[in-house]
Amino acid sequence: MAQTAGDGIRVLLADDEALVRAGLTMLLESEPDVTVVGEAQDGEAAVDMARNLQPDVVVMDIRMPVMSGVEATEILTSDDFLNGVENVPSVLVLTTFGDDEAVRAALRSGASGFILKSSAPKGLGDAVRSLAEGDGWLDPAVTRGLLVDFAGRPDARLPTTKEMGRLTAREREVLAVAAHGLNNAQIAAHLFLSEATVKTHLHRIFLKLGITDRAQAVAAAYKCGLVKSEDKL
Repeated sequence: MAQTAGDGIRVLLADDEALVRAGLTMLLESEPDVTVVGEAQDGEAAVDMARNLQPDVVVMDIRMPVMSGVEATEILTSDDFLNGVENVPSVLVLTTFGDDEAVRAALRSGASGFILKSSAPKGLGDAVRSLAEGDGWLDPAVTRGLLVDFAGRPDARLPTTKEMGRLTAREREVLAVAAHGLNNAQIAAHLFLSEATVKTHLHRIFLKLGITDRAQAVAAAYKCGLVKSEDKL
């Protein structure tokens, strides 16, 4: 996830309320290493602007007209979009209490994290920074409920074939290579990707499958037949 020299972390904001966008812009512009490169009023505009501006992070409201944040996130993390840009954006979902199901849908669509709008003044900069570094961000105020559906599943429980079907073709490719024991640098070299991009793909794989580590991901890859013991790279 390359950042443009001199600009620091490039952020695109997507929210249908002008006052909210203005407030978020003010918060982010106060961070010395963050630059807001654009503001979108709906999901469709966010997708178009992300393609043209190639930000490092898209801060995405869930509920917007024309195209929702969930729909826009699904496009931004699709193979078709990723194949057409040089920089892979991570999506940070903006939410409120009561949006749990929408947040789950956004995470399944490929979002790298979420933050409550009420927490934004205090944690938005840290959240954006975490995503720019290839990590995730789960707002502690509502993480407990989401972990029941995602990372809180018992270790012994592996993803089903149906859940594996949520992965994009590129994510399945990354997982298959990881299942052969390669580290991030080796996966990047094998697939001609950057290490940051590999890390982003793995993070999304973990979120979509509701798992917490690479060992579970590898076990799931073998269980679901994505790779077989006799396969070779």
